Parts: sequence; structure tokens; C-alpha cells
Amino acid sequence: MKAAVLHGQEDVRIEDIDPPTLQPGEVRIQIEAALTCGTDLKVYRRGYHARMITPPAVFGHEFAGTITELAKDITDWKTGERVVAANSAPCGQCPYCERHQPNLCDDLLFLNGAYAESIVVPARIVKKNLLPLSTDTTFANAALTEPLACVVQGIDDCQLEYGQRILIIGSGPIGLMFATLAQHAGCEVHLAGRGKDRLQTAAQLGVNSHEVYGDDVVAATSASGPFDVVIEAVGKPSCWEAAVELVRKGGTVNFFGGCPKGTTITLETERLHYSSLKLLASFHHTPTTIHKALKHIEAGRIRSEEFVTGNCSLDELPKLFQKMAQGNRAVKTRIQTQTDIP
Repeated sequence: MKAAVLHGQEDVRIEDIDPPTLQPGEVRIQIEAALTCGTDLKVYRRGYHARMITPPAVFGHEFAGTITELAKDITDWKTGERVVAANSAPCGQCPYCERHQPNLCDDLLFLNGAYAESIVVPARIVKKNLLPLSTDTTFANAALTEPLACVVQGIDDCQLEYGQRILIIGSGPIGLMFATLAQHAGCEVHLAGRGKDRLQTAAQLGVNSHEVYGDDVVAATSASGPFDVVIEAVGKPSCWEAAVELVRKGGTVNFFGGCPKGTTITLETERLHYSSLKLLASFHHTPTTIHKALKHIEAGRIRSEEFVTGNCSLDELPKLFQKMAQGNRAVKTRIQTQTDIP
């Protein structure tokens, strides 16, 4: 089958590989929709991810499709079923799983290989994080489940309340998803970012958008603040620091965006203490937030039309990632892994 294989830093190639043989508990899915992701771009730039992928390895992790083959011991799924799978599953046995923090599992099992004609889903993910799709849920919508589940985790951690004033720093897909769900929760939502297409999407969502010039988030948004909750969805130390400056006394900051390893920030201790700020960070997703995310999608709150702004053939994927690495600010791109998909 044809698949994208990551070989190292900014080196992804389209190759013909042998489809792996199914092991007990596994299913094979024909990929009908695969989407680009900011995490995949980070992996592409770095050439690896310490926990998720070690090259050479098949690449990509946001997808939905149709079951085409089942291991002999699988009895609760059928070929032809339309499904979406998360990119990981917790072990359920480590101290963090026992503390009801499966996103921090010591043995998270990750899945890559979405940029391909098909993918084999490991038994643990089949058991915990493979979900059926309703008949009217499109594959492109369903492929948003995994990133949306991470956003749901962040929303739950922030404990948003109706009427709160929220600032989201970052106009990428994650920031836009945060904006959509915060609006659904009845919040007044502001978003700071850049990129014409992304800010236009924010405006279409009805969000109060603020264009950031350079990295000066404070200058772009301070006139509208302070905010009850500030969510940093960029992953830059300067934006982490700006988030603390922009939150009100007694407010909450969620450092959602992951910064490069080894980076640090400087915070004013007096402000943290005397303003009684709540600082937290949300990471990854859980089986619970995967289910919640799909419910949001099937309720029509998150639609691919608002987040997927382009299409690309699998053969053209290496060129697409080169453009993304050079600053292409498209929201998300759908990778057409089957030649007969419109």
C-alpha cells in the first residue's frame, strides 16, 4: 500500500509498503479522511517525537475510515462499519490511570500512519478508543475527533462558566476549536492571532478577533481585558508570559500550547500571589473526552467546513509539509489517501 514514511528532520517520503498482518484484537481501516495537524508539523520539523514516533515510521494521526478487516477474535465489530479511532489509548493499570488521569498514563500507546491508504489499529485502541460513526457524520468531520478531544480536556480543566470573558491566544485549529466550544458554553470569546484565513474563520465563527503583530499579544488585547480565563494555544514562552499579564485577579490561565523542550518563562511572583491566580496546563485526551468530542461533532457544533481549508493528494504531501514548515497558515488540509474520494 502507499503511505507517508517519516525518515528524519523535514524528510517525509511517499512509499509502497507491505500492509502489516493483523494481530489478535486488531482491525484494519481503509482511511477515508486524514487531516494535517500542528503536532505532525512539529514532528516533521524535529524529525521525531520522543513518545509518539521514532523514524523511519509511518506518519500522521488524525483520520476516520471504514473497517475492511478484523482479527479472528474480534466479535463486536463488522467489516464495512464507519469508524474513527484516537491516536492513543492508556493502559488502565498504572498509578495515573488509577488516579483517573489516563492522559498522563505511564504507558500511553500511540498510533501513527494516518497518511496512508489503510491503517492497523492496535488492540488496546480498538478496545478503548475506537468509536462508531452515525450514518450522517462525514469522515472529514469525524477526523477532527482527536484534536477536539484535547480541546475538550482543556475546556473541562478550565471549568468554564456561562458569561465568562475568555481570551484564546492562537488562531490555529486548536484555538478556533477552543473558541467554538467556549461560545457553546455561553462565554464571551476573544481570540488573538494572525493569518488572514485563520482570522477570517474566527470572524465567521462570531469571535472577537485581535490581530497580533510580531509577538506582542498584550498590545493587541489589553484594551479588551482583563479576562476571566486565558488559554494559551500557541506554545511560545512569550505567549505564556502574556497570558499571565492578561488574566484578571482570581482568574485562570491554561498553558495549553506545548513549548519547545528546554525553554523557560519568567513570571512576577507578586502578581501570582496577590492576584490569587490559578495556573494550569492541559495535556492530550482521555477516552472520556474522545467520546465527548465525537458527540460535539455529531451535534453539528464542530464542522470540517470551518476547519479544513484545503485538499491535497497523498503524493503531494511532502511538498505540503515543506510549505507548512515555511509558514503556510492554512487551518487544516485534508489528505486524499484514496484516489476515488472526491
